[in-house]
Amino acid sequence: MRSSQTSHFPRHLALPFLSQHRPHVGITWNGESSSSRTWITLRLKRSMIPRMSQHNMKPSGPLPANIWKGIPMKMEMKKMKRLKFPMWIRLSGGRWGTENGPTSMLTCTCYFFMLAYSKCFSPVLFFFLIQPGFSFRKLWAFTGPGFLMSIAYLDPGNIESDLQSGALAGFKLLWVLLISTILGLLLQRLAVRLSVVTGLHLAEVCNHNYSKVPRILLWLMVELAIIGSDMQEVIGSAIAIHLLSNKTIPLYGGVLITITDTIVFLFLDKYGLRKLEAFFGFLITTMAITFGYQYVTVKPNQLEVVKGMFYPNCAGCGPAQLEQAVGIVGAVIMPHNIYLHSALVKSRKINRLNVSEVKEANMYFFIEAIIALFLSFLINVFVVSVFAESFFNKSDAQLHEVCVKANSPFANVFDNSTDKLQVDIYKGGIALGCYFGSAALYIWAVGILAAGQSSTMTGTYAGQFVMEGFLNIKWTRFARTVLTRSIAIVPTLAVATFQDVEHLTGMNDFLNVLQSMQLPFALIPILSFTSEKALMKDFVNNLFWKIGGGFVIVFVCAINLYFVVVYVHKLQQLSLFVLAILLIILYMIFIVYLTWQCLIMLGVQWLNCFGTVIHEDESIVSTEMSPDHNE
Repeated sequence: MRSSQTSHFPRHLALPFLSQHRPHVGITWNGESSSSRTWITLRLKRSMIPRMSQHNMKPSGPLPANIWKGIPMKMEMKKMKRLKFPMWIRLSGGRWGTENGPTSMLTCTCYFFMLAYSKCFSPVLFFFLIQPGFSFRKLWAFTGPGFLMSIAYLDPGNIESDLQSGALAGFKLLWVLLISTILGLLLQRLAVRLSVVTGLHLAEVCNHNYSKVPRILLWLMVELAIIGSDMQEVIGSAIAIHLLSNKTIPLYGGVLITITDTIVFLFLDKYGLRKLEAFFGFLITTMAITFGYQYVTVKPNQLEVVKGMFYPNCAGCGPAQLEQAVGIVGAVIMPHNIYLHSALVKSRKINRLNVSEVKEANMYFFIEAIIALFLSFLINVFVVSVFAESFFNKSDAQLHEVCVKANSPFANVFDNSTDKLQVDIYKGGIALGCYFGSAALYIWAVGILAAGQSSTMTGTYAGQFVMEGFLNIKWTRFARTVLTRSIAIVPTLAVATFQDVEHLTGMNDFLNVLQSMQLPFALIPILSFTSEKALMKDFVNNLFWKIGGGFVIVFVCAINLYFVVVYVHKLQQLSLFVLAILLIILYMIFIVYLTWQCLIMLGVQWLNCFGTVIHEDESIVSTEMSPDHNE
């Protein structure tokens, strides 16, 4: 229940300057109530400060004396001038706060008499406290979706991209990792805003706004990315189990073992999302400790780390390093992760009828995403730095010699050639074990296992949300997991059984290319819908976000085109080459179609000559509170 209380304000009890000059001082206020809380929101303009100072405001009515004790009003005016205006001051549950930052007791006393005499408040509220605009308790309540999302930045595909970057280019590509993570953060912000404002996640909004054929094609593309990600998790987990067992468990055995992890996570899921979030937090901590241990053990040059991170340069880099830089972007920004994050934030209770609560939710979700992606970036930096310091410009012969001296059972992995070292998550762990002892090998394997396992359930969630959103088909998580894992395991098991480990790890490179190609199918829709005024209302993208988002999409599409050209160039068979060309043509046609729809939503209405864009009315926006899974 919501009601305005403005008409009930007893003006004769107000301070003289407020009752006489209310239109000039810029106060607008309303009272609102629900079944559980009551609050008042006040709007303060900068023009009010001189009048407050001139009238040397004093209390009106029976207010507690200690509130006014020792308040130098002129000094308070100086403090208020430093604040950002206009500000909203809100009393809720007996506590004060502003949207633009914390307010002291002094800045609020001038409004106290208004709140005290309003009919929607009780005298008990005389004894209220000041609440800052930021609350760690609220941040904790919103914490969870961002960390689940950040797991995609730490899957085995990312780890392999990191170590290859370090071994191939040293510290020179750290700035690419930084920029990719920042771009990923901004895209995740758009995904969160869409869900928080509309109450619908990205797949559901696509279902409402795209016609049947494009909707099904989008669903297939996202499913392809999810299956590719699941294959990387299976590969990483199988290799980690193979290393931890000292080659006792073969690779195909490790692949089969990964089937059981799904049952474990589904068991944890029955205890609630918060419990699952806590478990994944434990896995992220495990990765931070294991890869952090490698970082401390290797002791990379800190100056080179900082230089590589903030000095965008790659002197002496060739095509291989350029291809690796492109691969970093494709590995970090994952398409299904945008769909996943927009769905996960629906687990928090938000009253979308209240603009201030929507703003607050956007703020806390964004802060959580910053923290989560900073931690994932730190872990990725650990991996890049370790391999940059230890294995940059090293040859296979050098590694073979070191492994022989260390009596490593994996010494035959490296031959005596003078070619530059080509590492992957399998060879990387062996190399660490040869240089720094068997403990480093096992710790590395534990980190890879944690990376693979932590990504398993997020892929399950993403697949379920995507299927339900695009097709309105509701499957249980168990059925959804069996489908995804079955499709992922068949080709992986075949390679693990009939090929060697190099072919298995080589699949990660192909899967990174595959997922990079699916990126436009998440980026174009998220930019389109967050720029749609009818959908986002006051939270629609401004010009900066529209231009910046368009630039990111063009940049990513250019990267994809480069990746495809490089990969197709390596194909030896004519039939595969022709098939690849046909698929590329179909791929580009679909990209052009989505871009056309996006431009119309951005406001280029003359392109809507066929009237194909569906402009949904306000009824598609969910105004109900999201279910609360915080228990």
